Amino acid sequence: MSSLPSKKILDDLYTRFVVNGPEEEKQSMNRLMFLVESAHWYYEDNVVENDKTLKSLSFGEFTRLLFNNSDVLRPHVANMDKIFRDFGYYKSRIPVAGAIILDETCERCLLVKGWKKSSNWSFPRGKKNTNEEDDVCAIREVLEETGFDVSKLLKKEEYIEITFQGKKRVRLYVVVGVRDDTAFAPLTKKEISQISWFRLDGLESGFAGLKLFEVAPFLASLKSWISKHMSPLSIDKHLKPPLCVWTTTRKTRTKITVTSTERRCNVKPWKQSLKVNKSAILQALGICS
Repeated sequence: MSSLPSKKILDDLYTRFVVNGPEEEKQSMNRLMFLVESAHWYYEDNVVENDKTLKSLSFGEFTRLLFNNSDVLRPHVANMDKIFRDFGYYKSRIPVAGAIILDETCERCLLVKGWKKSSNWSFPRGKKNTNEEDDVCAIREVLEETGFDVSKLLKKEEYIEITFQGKKRVRLYVVVGVRDDTAFAPLTKKEISQISWFRLDGLESGFAGLKLFEVAPFLASLKSWISKHMSPLSIDKHLKPPLCVWTTTRKTRTKITVTSTERRCNVKPWKQSLKVNKSAILQALGICS
């Protein structure tokens, strides 16, 4: 049976991430909660991974344990429900930046799928840090989620921006010319489960079973941007399925755990067959001859 983290572990996490965290992040409870969130990620990604006897905890479970273990934070335990609500509201309004990565023909774009099985597909992106510039955030988040550095391809003036419900601003820089045989792999654990190239015409038509709610709002503006900046697309009449270039391998028992991480080509994101030049792509990625 899995056990809860010891006081020693909680003390170490609290000291490392909260006590020694940036001073500007301690100015309000909402900002402090980001430090707690970082401690939770570290616990899940490193502590639990290295000690299988420990229990994997939700963010709520971990936060309550950490607060109860700290003399400074313990007085706030009675208000935990309000703290979680306020933090969720605060996070939902933090500006987001990322990139729409297009291949050399502008026929495919790169999408990532979140860790949970219920996650949506989206363009690689993430929340801005305090006082962080949009382009800096986009470069950082794309690198974290795909392992690819867009700093030399990103142009600050080329982006599509949408404000959802007048609350959250999302700015995605359009990055063109990335080879579709590029090797991608996220740098962070338990955040991205799959990375795939998708045909733009397929996204407009919709692939059955794929959640594209975070992608669809950008497609009309993206199509307009491509028409304005690039030569007309040469799109085959036959609609090609997505090309998965990275996925994680999971085994399910009482919970989902990562057993290995690997780069793959020709992994089927859904049940249709995937017709690509398998040997050429694998050779380009250096996986096998």
